[in-house]
Amino acid sequence: MSAPPAAPAPPAASTEASSPPVASKSPALKAWATRAPLMPALVFLIVVTQLPFVATLVTSMFDWNSLRPDDRHFTGLSNYSTVLSNAEVRESVVTTAILTAVVVLVSILIGLLLALLLDRTFKGRGIVRTMLIAPFLIVPVAAALLWKHVLYNPEYGLFNGLINAAAGVVGIDDPVQPEWVTDMPLIAVQTALIWQWTPFMMLILLAGLQSRPGELIEAAKLDGASNWQIFRFLTLPHLRRYLELGALLGSIYIVQNFDAVFTITKGGLGTANLPYTIYETFYNAHEYGEASATGVVVVIGSIAIATFALRVVSSLFSEEVSR
Repeated sequence: MSAPPAAPAPPAASTEASSPPVASKSPALKAWATRAPLMPALVFLIVVTQLPFVATLVTSMFDWNSLRPDDRHFTGLSNYSTVLSNAEVRESVVTTAILTAVVVLVSILIGLLLALLLDRTFKGRGIVRTMLIAPFLIVPVAAALLWKHVLYNPEYGLFNGLINAAAGVVGIDDPVQPEWVTDMPLIAVQTALIWQWTPFMMLILLAGLQSRPGELIEAAKLDGASNWQIFRFLTLPHLRRYLELGALLGSIYIVQNFDAVFTITKGGLGTANLPYTIYETFYNAHEYGEASATGVVVVIGSIAIATFALRVVSSLFSEEVSR
């Protein structure tokens, strides 16, 4: 008789079974694997923004004049007390506040009127919209040069040319030729900035108008509401978030505006704002420490405004998502 067949041997344990699956990796490793592609962008952001700010912060604590490079020494917070007690800096703060408030408010008002116009359907609306957006696409220095030489120039500027043409029609031989930049310097800078920033406000408010619930407007019209009542009780409350967003974002950028002041008035005649004051302190007075301290103060103020702006943007997005 032959021997019974031997029982099959149990399969050998696979080496792959001993290694943990990918899904069982620790949460920390999974988090790092997810964030790893963002590391180059984070490093680039730190190098480009944070390191220069830290260098500015360190420089602001030194008495450092470029004309006396060997006489540099640490002074702590004395530059900040000098900046806050400087009459020129206080005047530039007031000028910056007036410039920003006027430009933002007038830009929002005109931008709202233009947005209401573009919200209607009419022939050639695309061409009109493109022409109205164009000022915002111009390089700021080029826009300032355009206003200074093409429009404000008392000899060959467009404004005085129109005055001469109107005087010729009326019969006035020697009309008054205003010196626009000299006679009204701050208004000249504000007008140039309003012209350039109105399209930005218009686009934000136009987006808000086009996001209105159409059925609500139609229901109000069926109930006999007039256009003013619809605007007052429906459109304006709906645009509140967009108005706040435009005002805050516009304030952040206009507070830091340098091109128009430098190009049109060179900071003279009471138009020097904070960025121009920093420029004067750094490049003309050669006081690196005071200029850096002024820059840090401006950055802190801008961060405060940006914080409110980000909160408004966040609440705006949350409101749109919840609809």
